[in-house]
Amino acid sequence: MKDIKLILTDIDGVWTDGGMYYDQTDNEWKKFHTYDSAGVLFAHQKGIPVGIITGEETEIVRRRAAKLKADYLYQGVRNKVEVANGICRELGITLDEVAYIGDDIGDMELLKAVGYAGVPASAPAYIRKLANVELKKNGGEGVFREFVETLLNITDYPL
Repeated sequence: MKDIKLILTDIDGVWTDGGMYYDQTDNEWKKFHTYDSAGVLFAHQKGIPVGIITGEETEIVRRRAAKLKADYLYQGVRNKVEVANGICRELGITLDEVAYIGDDIGDMELLKAVGYAGVPASAPAYIRKLANVELKKNGGEGVFREFVETLLNITDYPL
């Protein structure tokens, strides 16, 4: 594998099961799997920045990104390739050196553009066809961690 210089991820359907939970008092809830935090840790231990690019815009995601010390957070994004290209320019890298995991229509163009594309097993078949990194877990089940472990060939800890 060519050196990976940046790992990017979608949130809903990757770090979550894709469900959006609302209660009668206008609260919104998302469930994150704690396993995914190790994916960020492993990437950082290897000196690889992690960025979140999502179409949603919520305080919940901002808090999760801050807690895990994500290097980049872009919410409310409609053109993920444009955002990824901007980060690449900042880092002096190309999309070929980027790994991205996404699960739905809004992720398709970025999945096609990056060097390493991962898709949760729970994604629709036509999205899964875009992956060149094979993953077994569903969204919300620690698939981001699986993606990072697969990319970095992590089979044991400590690294």
